[in-house]
Amino acid sequence: MAVKIKVIGKVQGVFFRASTKNTAENLRLTGWVINEPDGSVSIHAEGKKTDELINWSKSGPEFARVDDLEVWEVPDEGFTTFEIRR
Repeated sequence: MAVKIKVIGKVQGVFFRASTKNTAENLRLTGWVINEPDGSVSIHAEGKKTDELINWSKSGPEFARVDDLEVWEVPDEGFTTFEIRR
């Protein structure tokens, strides 16, 4: 199962991408995270524990403020690692 998560709020400049990568790797998920031009963060995650990443994303790291979260199920793309995209 794979999910795409869009995190809206104060989520850039607060180590959201790095924290997402660490959390995803601890959950043995693969995929990517990227800052979007509109100030949101997008996450593509694949693996068995995507629900745990979704729950974590509702608050994110210490200095983040999550105002909204959008989640879609998407097809697996076969990633083998979790990366920060720029």
